[in-house]
Amino acid sequence: MPNTKSAERRMRGNERKHQHNRSIKSNLRGVEKDYRALIAAGKKDEAKKALPGVHSVLDKAVKSGVLTRPTVNRKKSRLAAALN
Repeated sequence: MPNTKSAERRMRGNERKHQHNRSIKSNLRGVEKDYRALIAAGKKDEAKKALPGVHSVLDKAVKSGVLTRPTVNRKKSRLAAALN
C-alpha cells in the first residue's frame, strides 16, 4: 500500500491507465483474430477490405501510447504478408 498522498494519487492514475490500455489491447486482439480468421477461411476479398481497419486500430494504439511504433510496423507488415 502507498505510504504518502502522492503515492495514493499515482496508484489511482496508474490503475486508470492500466484499464484503458487493457481495453485497447483487448480490442486489438479481437480485430486481429477476426482478420486472421478471414484469411484462414480463404475470404481474401473480405480480408483485403478489413486490413485498413486493422491498421487503423494499430495506429490508434500507438497514438495513445499502448504499443510502440516499431511493434506496430512489424505487426502491420506481417498481417499484410499473411494476406499475400
